Amino acid sequence: MKQFRADLHIHTVLSPCGDLDNSPIRIVNRAREKGLDIIGITDHNSTLHAPLIRKLAEPHGIYVMMGAEVTTKEEAHCLAFFETEKQLAEFQQYLDEHHPFFANDPDQFGYQLQVDENEEIIQMIDYLLITALDQSIDEIAAKVHQLEGLFIPAHIDKQRFSVISQLGFIPPGLQADAFEISPRGKADQMQAYIKKHPVQTFIQSSDAHLLDDIGKTYCIFEMPHHNWQEIKRALKGEEGRKVVLVG
Repeated sequence: MKQFRADLHIHTVLSPCGDLDNSPIRIVNRAREKGLDIIGITDHNSTLHAPLIRKLAEPHGIYVMMGAEVTTKEEAHCLAFFETEKQLAEFQQYLDEHHPFFANDPDQFGYQLQVDENEEIIQMIDYLLITALDQSIDEIAAKVHQLEGLFIPAHIDKQRFSVISQLGFIPPGLQADAFEISPRGKADQMQAYIKKHPVQTFIQSSDAHLLDDIGKTYCIFEMPHHNWQEIKRALKGEEGRKVVLVG
């Protein structure tokens, strides 16, 4: 088995809390500098930058997990990833259908910019992306799996915007493919929350909103190749494949 460094929780300039230095090309360059093999693009309730970053990263051997960080009706943050641009576009349509359109105040929340590979602005999103969808965590998980994606509750150890902070527990029937812990989180402290869940895999990511934070926290995927199917198999722990936390 080979080892691949993965940071699966990275925000771009599209997220209102994302630094304006976090353009697609700079994210790719930073990932190269940090020796990352796999990165996840997870803007708040939006997938718009993910295809471009996959295109920019591919020549450098970096595999991009295209997705979003979704805010559920319960205000729990969850990561959703998709293999193809078609699946991603269908999920974006779902996000648009269930997102409340409150106007963004850039002075209060930050700018929400979609840019091209030359860092030229394509559009400024005028509705606030960080607000919760009108869909429950179970409904969102079901939609992600209907589109053959991966669903991972984010930073479950945090005291805000995690499934545990919002619900107090992991729903027994939740269709999760893994559970993310924050950079300072400890898997052993979270083990009790998932001991009855069929999925026992943790990932650990940077949740980078600043360029310098990309790759500061990562996990190792042990598998033959770094592609979608192998990542899915590693999350399931199939045939010697696994995810190893290094924090």
